[in-house]
Amino acid sequence: MSRVRSLLAVAVAYALLVLPAAAEKRVALVVGNSAYVHSGALSNPVNDAGDMGDALKQVGFEVILGLDVDKRAFDTKIRDFARALEQADVAVFFYAGHGLQVSGRNYLIPVDARLQGERDLDFEAVAVDFVMRQMELEREGKTNVVFLDACRDNPLSRNLARSMGTRSASIGQGLAQVQTGVGTFIAYSTQPGNVALDGAGRNSPFTAALAKRVAEPDRNLTSVMIDVRKDVLNATNGKQVPWDHSALTGEFYFHMAAAPGALPKAAAPGSDPAAVQQRLRQLEEELKKKSDPQQTAKLVELAQARERLRQLEEANRADQKLIFDMQYNSTRTTETTSRNNPSFEIGAIQMRMVRRGQEQKSLREQIAKLEGELGLAAAK
Repeated sequence: MSRVRSLLAVAVAYALLVLPAAAEKRVALVVGNSAYVHSGALSNPVNDAGDMGDALKQVGFEVILGLDVDKRAFDTKIRDFARALEQADVAVFFYAGHGLQVSGRNYLIPVDARLQGERDLDFEAVAVDFVMRQMELEREGKTNVVFLDACRDNPLSRNLARSMGTRSASIGQGLAQVQTGVGTFIAYSTQPGNVALDGAGRNSPFTAALAKRVAEPDRNLTSVMIDVRKDVLNATNGKQVPWDHSALTGEFYFHMAAAPGALPKAAAPGSDPAAVQQRLRQLEEELKKKSDPQQTAKLVELAQARERLRQLEEANRADQKLIFDMQYNSTRTTETTSRNNPSFEIGAIQMRMVRRGQEQKSLREQIAKLEGELGLAAAK
């Protein structure tokens, strides 16, 4: 019996050593649009998409590439992507080109799009939430990563605004923040509502940094994005700050061999049996943790609580700046009514901040409790 167990352990160890890369299917849809028919051409997006496609191929992705796609070709690429996703463990969507937001909904623009009115959006553009739905549909427990380098200054949005009249206020600058499902990560070339730079070289600042960092080994997605953010800040003299939102429930590595659970490169048949056994025990513990639905639910709850806390902190900072601006402006006028009105508005803002403070306190208590239950408090 012990011999059978030994043989089984050797077989498992060999499989883990030889076949880790084959265990995970990865698919990417990469689109870059430069040659716009009804607006000025963009110089970088086709290069951005080509270089990102190459970078993803090098780390094991099957890449569906679309360059200068019109609406029909864009739809076809998305359908091909959706079919490939049925068997995929990891999905990546990268887009470079024109995009816009209307009423908080983001749209990507094919090269032949003609936006003469709001109704045209559903027929001429591609909604980001439609693509993300394809990535999340019937793929519970899978990993989805979205990169949008589409926050450029867009003449098509200005044309659309003229046609919409009073409703043009619903057209926002840049792209809007997207609510993602569990297991999805989304990154923008700059903060929601801001405009990114095209760049003077072959690539945009965001894609130049991203393609470079994706190729680096032993880096998880979080560390990749931190370095991308630093690179873009340096390249744009602080004018552009990449932004991301994560609902992932575990770490993601572009290089599969670097992911937790993969054996070290030095390990090979004939390695120290004690080390192999120890690694197998570690893998068993990791699998137990991953298969615990209660722990997964707590991890998701923790990620959501942290994100909500971050949003509240950002909102309070914005309100603090608003109060400062109102107080500063009120000192520059001598009219009594002008001085009284800001005081009333400031009081309302302060009450809003107090309510946020109460929610922040509750969230911090919730986060501390979850970190304790997950064993993260001691590690932190």
